[in-house]
Amino acid sequence: MTSEQPLDTHKTLDHEPQLHKYFRVAVKTQANDLHLKVGQPPKLRHYGVLKNTTGEVMTEERVEELVFEILSPAQKEFFLEHGTLDFAHEIGDEDRFRINIFRQRGFISLAARRVSTYVPSFDSLNLPSTLPKISETNQGLVLVVGPTGCGKTTTIASMIDHINQTRSCHIITIEDPIEYLFKDRKAIVSQREIGIDVPDYEDALRYLMREDPDVVFIGEMRDARTVTAGMRAAETGHLVFGTMHSANAAQAVHRLLDLFPQTERDLTRQTLSIAIRAIISQVLLPCLKEGIDRIPAVEILIANPAVKKLISEGREGDLPSVIRSSQEEGMQNLTDDLCELVKNGSVDPKDAYKYAPNTEELRMALKGIRTTAEGIL
Repeated sequence: MTSEQPLDTHKTLDHEPQLHKYFRVAVKTQANDLHLKVGQPPKLRHYGVLKNTTGEVMTEERVEELVFEILSPAQKEFFLEHGTLDFAHEIGDEDRFRINIFRQRGFISLAARRVSTYVPSFDSLNLPSTLPKISETNQGLVLVVGPTGCGKTTTIASMIDHINQTRSCHIITIEDPIEYLFKDRKAIVSQREIGIDVPDYEDALRYLMREDPDVVFIGEMRDARTVTAGMRAAETGHLVFGTMHSANAAQAVHRLLDLFPQTERDLTRQTLSIAIRAIISQVLLPCLKEGIDRIPAVEILIANPAVKKLISEGREGDLPSVIRSSQEEGMQNLTDDLCELVKNGSVDPKDAYKYAPNTEELRMALKGIRTTAEGIL
């Protein structure tokens, strides 16, 4: 399927809600989201881009018919009173959607996120071999950072599924919304969805330690309370995963500390230096190779003694130097990874320059000139 080809939503099954035909197309085409809006044909989101389908243009009556058919009386009453409703909906045994219906300009609209039951492997995502090793540690805080839509949750899902298949333990995820459904393998996985299983992150984290977790995934480190709970769990012998919006490891440390009042930052810095296990930064680039739409460029910081010391002393600006000098420990620099992707024909140089933290450094690397903290090699 190309971006120019509309998606066919005309095929349907009898004896089931009419909305299911749109959900099935979303599943078949591996779309991330489905949108229904009055005056527009149904739209599906693939890799961040909304695409029209060949379905009918939605009228007010049609959207209402499709939406109300899948609501219980209690859900319909809540929506009519509040003008918005979050709920989960399943078709069959495995395909699940997180749905929000809402009013805009007096009309009903629907936004549905597909929850995947297939968790991609490290190899299928073209992720570095260091990530399985990070997943196999028993405790510490692992942050996966990057811009919106760069695949942070997918990377963590692969790490969690690796643990699920290799370790007898209890994994708890706290997500808003759930994006991947895990099946119990060697581990048992308890997935708590904000707004459905628990009211908010605060409630979920309050009872977390009573649920006997070994591994915890906190969907987003969004405030001081969330970060504190994650670091406390990491300090007390748990492996904790979380995401943040930041460009690299140094910026992630800054942003994490900025969530706290000035008077608490010194203590938070010391706690972080003890709890941190790794910071994985990634971006997604268009891929030139057949069969691969996008490919990650990844920077990996492993919290060795030098890294912990720099964080505790407030010298996170020196973390890139540690990454460059510690590749034998599994660390890797984003510029070096971009360079490798260009050289092996995966990425167009123009795209690599667009995402490079330092375009001149990437230009030199592509010429075989490597820079270090001390200068040029």
